[in-house]
Amino acid sequence: MKWLTGILLAVAAILGGLLFVRQANPAVTAGTALDNSVPLPALGLVDDRGVATTLDHGDGRMRLVFYGFVRCPDVCPATLASLKNSYELLEPEQQRKLQIQFITVDPTFDTPNVIRAYLDRFDSAFTGLTGKAEVIDKAARDMFVANVKPQPVMVMDHSAHITTPDANGAANAEAAGASATEAARIHGDQVSVVDSQGQFVRVYTNSEVVSGELQRDLPGLLRMYGNEG
Repeated sequence: MKWLTGILLAVAAILGGLLFVRQANPAVTAGTALDNSVPLPALGLVDDRGVATTLDHGDGRMRLVFYGFVRCPDVCPATLASLKNSYELLEPEQQRKLQIQFITVDPTFDTPNVIRAYLDRFDSAFTGLTGKAEVIDKAARDMFVANVKPQPVMVMDHSAHITTPDANGAANAEAAGASATEAARIHGDQVSVVDSQGQFVRVYTNSEVVSGELQRDLPGLLRMYGNEG
């Protein structure tokens, strides 16, 4: 019977170890992992301080990358607000290992100063990138983000958000404080995960971001793709 007691204790110890591992490394249950990670190209951009940089430049932190534009009337601020809430719920040590990065799809208006002032409305730790339109278009394509320039017929801000003129002929987006030109831009609203080695590895839809699924996954993502070891 002593040998049986020993085996049971050993099994209990193993199960306890597995439980600890599961607790320490919570499952990442949302988002879509790329079949093959994509190394980001060295496309020349400018950061929100006006300093030249590249898309692939990183500092060893995991990145959450969101393409948007400052004059976006609804989805962009909602997504950034959700990212702000998710970031604030992390432990300070986890925050130090995460970079939340905004890349404008409207570089004509979104200068470094404009982007910096905009991001400060959410969290001063967020960073931003701008640059030449053709370079940003290439960066967006490489990260599977749609980016369609303003359309003259109907007013759009995202592929899933379309507004039409009201009875007076004015666009609904104008009533929300954005002109037709400002709002008439279609672009992807997903959040992309870039690991600490600069590899594009995973995508979260806008609905997964605002519903809190990304927030729930963040500790696990940092373990999988960050430098937590």
